[in-house]
Amino acid sequence: MKRLSAGLLLFRRQGGVLEVLLVRPGGPYWRKRDVGAWQIPKGAVEPGEEPLAAAFREVEEELGLRLEGDPLPLGRIRQMGGKLVEAFALEAEFDPAALVSNLFEMEWPPRSGAIERFPEVEEARWFTLPAASEMMLPSQLPLLGRLAETLGPEDW
Repeated sequence: MKRLSAGLLLFRRQGGVLEVLLVRPGGPYWRKRDVGAWQIPKGAVEPGEEPLAAAFREVEEELGLRLEGDPLPLGRIRQMGGKLVEAFALEAEFDPAALVSNLFEMEWPPRSGAIERFPEVEEARWFTLPAASEMMLPSQLPLLGRLAETLGPEDW
């Protein structure tokens, strides 16, 4: 069975323009990546947990932002490694300067025996849909189209 993750694509309307919030993962493997590295806040759905609950939990863990509301379902996508991601969209405000991410540990450098701690999310940024299309992880790009389709052209 494929692993399931869940996440929220946060959006806002800024001066009549639709923007989405994307995050760049933390850790040494993502440090120098930019174009094609940005993604929605997401993470693993725990056993017995509903995907929507996991999506809200992940936003809180990765951004330090507690959200409420009735998100729009965006369906599931399959990422390049085969992981399934169930996504939802929610209109919300967030100041990227207020980012407070949880940390994870890993051996770094590899085979050194040294354990380092890294933020799960290094950076968050608002993007217009055209800019997000250039910066987003390619396997998550369908989420942008689904958001635009769900909201309708008058909203973007």
